[in-house]
Amino acid sequence: MISLKSKDIISILDFTKEEMLYILDLSKRMEKEGGSDILKGKVLANLFFEPSTRTRLSFETAMKRLGGEVVGFDELGTTSTVKGESLRDSVRIIEGYCDIIVLRHFLEGASRLTADSVNIPVINAGDGASQHPTQTFVDLYTIKKVKGKLENLSIGFLGDLKYGRTAHSLAYAMSNFNAEMYFISPSSLRIPKDYLEELESRNVSYHEVESINEVSSKLDILYCTRIQKERFADPVEYEKVRGIYKLSKSVMDELNVKDDLKILHPLPRVDEMDESLDATSYAVYFQQAHSGIPVRETLLATVLGAIQ
Repeated sequence: MISLKSKDIISILDFTKEEMLYILDLSKRMEKEGGSDILKGKVLANLFFEPSTRTRLSFETAMKRLGGEVVGFDELGTTSTVKGESLRDSVRIIEGYCDIIVLRHFLEGASRLTADSVNIPVINAGDGASQHPTQTFVDLYTIKKVKGKLENLSIGFLGDLKYGRTAHSLAYAMSNFNAEMYFISPSSLRIPKDYLEELESRNVSYHEVESINEVSSKLDILYCTRIQKERFADPVEYEKVRGIYKLSKSVMDELNVKDDLKILHPLPRVDEMDESLDATSYAVYFQQAHSGIPVRETLLATVLGAIQ
């Protein structure tokens, strides 16, 4: 029997295929039936050292819908970090105020450090350019919902694959489902070598290209990401790649794509995806965002031992 009680959610690599499917099945049940007040009396600390809309609000909504309470912050300037307090000290104090911590931080490895510093469960809501495992569960849930399966799909990752933590996590997750992967990016934003080495160790078939035209006809899923300006140390380098990919209805009409292609995007979008795309049958990114509620309800409830 699978149990995720008290489990930290730091990396998608910490989950087996069976655990992933278990979470997706519970999320489907949660979306259909709801969870009532199963987390009444529990407190979530939402600690966001980086900006967030969907992740922060969906965790807050999920916790409140299950009867729990939420404390936390979403601006670095309102915390004692500006006074020089270390992350380790901060979370050790906050541990005494809550039952579970959700952390987003600009430094890679911050969630692992937090998990090692406290005795309550920690959920990684994005650490630097590393991973974003709860977004990955949302992505998997959406893909399974719109395609009816996860196995044997061809998935293209488009955009900033160097800094795109959502793409990193989803590639790792899809390696469990015999996916054919296409990494579409400018040479300066290729997916880091260590991620490719992990995929190779899992016998994943992948291809690196710079133009979507080369592979558009092969794709079942196109996972689009924005070029992440905030990750660039040099603004000149950002300007070189800004707007390099722009999807729109007219672009999709010209591309040779499958009729049942679905486009996902973790959002926010900037200029890589025009609003004209929203009304097409390809677009499922708003459905994807809304799926964050039942998926994160499930993750909170399972880690806190309220459901299994």
